[in-house]
Amino acid sequence: MCCCSVCSDGRGETKVSVIEGDIRDRELLRRACKGATLVFHTASLIDYNGAVEYSELHAVNVKATRLLLETCIQQSVSSFIYTSSIEVAGPNRCGEPIINGHEDTPYYSYPISNYSKTKLEAEQICLQANGELLRDGGHLATCALRPMFIYGPGCRFTLNKLRDAIRSGNVQHRLSQQSAKVNPVYVGNAALAHLQAGRALRDPEKRAVVGGNFYYVSDDTPHISYCDLTHALMSPLGFSIQNKPILPIFLLYLLAFFMEILQAVLRRVLRFTPPLNRQLVTMVNTPFSFSYQKACREFGYSPRYDWEEARRSTTDWLASVLPAERRLANKT
Repeated sequence: MCCCSVCSDGRGETKVSVIEGDIRDRELLRRACKGATLVFHTASLIDYNGAVEYSELHAVNVKATRLLLETCIQQSVSSFIYTSSIEVAGPNRCGEPIINGHEDTPYYSYPISNYSKTKLEAEQICLQANGELLRDGGHLATCALRPMFIYGPGCRFTLNKLRDAIRSGNVQHRLSQQSAKVNPVYVGNAALAHLQAGRALRDPEKRAVVGGNFYYVSDDTPHISYCDLTHALMSPLGFSIQNKPILPIFLLYLLAFFMEILQAVLRRVLRFTPPLNRQLVTMVNTPFSFSYQKACREFGYSPRYDWEEARRSTTDWLASVLPAERRLANKT
């Protein structure tokens, strides 16, 4: 974990102090929160394929969130923003779609993966802490942001797709149907939403509205499937994409199911991490989009980067790493 403490030096300049360590370390959290008035909690373990044990996920994503909140109360940090995930909302096991939903859209969903379970539990802990009495007599205000799929420079998911396409002769394998559209968010806009929510929690009037609530965060990136988003980012570099999924969706789901069984059988003797699971197949093949208008209304969220700028920035980053990735692929 990397903690950044931000303060002004009195001359209008911003000073950033970096503290590296384990988010489960109470003393580290105390040092990071000392003197702070606002905490952005973005640290978590992300696991899409069962590579991380549940105990580890729970310790980092849930227990450490509770510990950080306790530290904020002891250090009288007045505002706390939790970076949640779209996966706490779904899609559910049946792959029921949501198109342009919102925070009040009814939808039955029990978290599919251990990752989504721990993120949801941590989000609930965060929101329940809203209004807690601080050591100095004030009260804590909390909110949670649920970004849609975040893309941009540095995105590991996009980088992995680039590597796969290089190994496949500059062709991207399709796992998602074109009709399974989601509304991703550019990393710059996701970061901006956190800053704007932070300002709202410092405003007495907005604080009363925003505190204790969660918000979906997206931008004006076109509604598009996961695979087609990656293709839009990679196509200027000479990559193509398959027209149809590599297998019918029901066969992909069945294959993922057998891989999960194999993983469970081998768990005690061999560390096997399947490249595919049912959660991933369901997620990338379910239309799942949400409006970000509540964030606009209640804390003034307004995306700064349009689709063209976001795409160009991400493609430029991919172009910068492409030569090294090709050399690495040739060696293996």
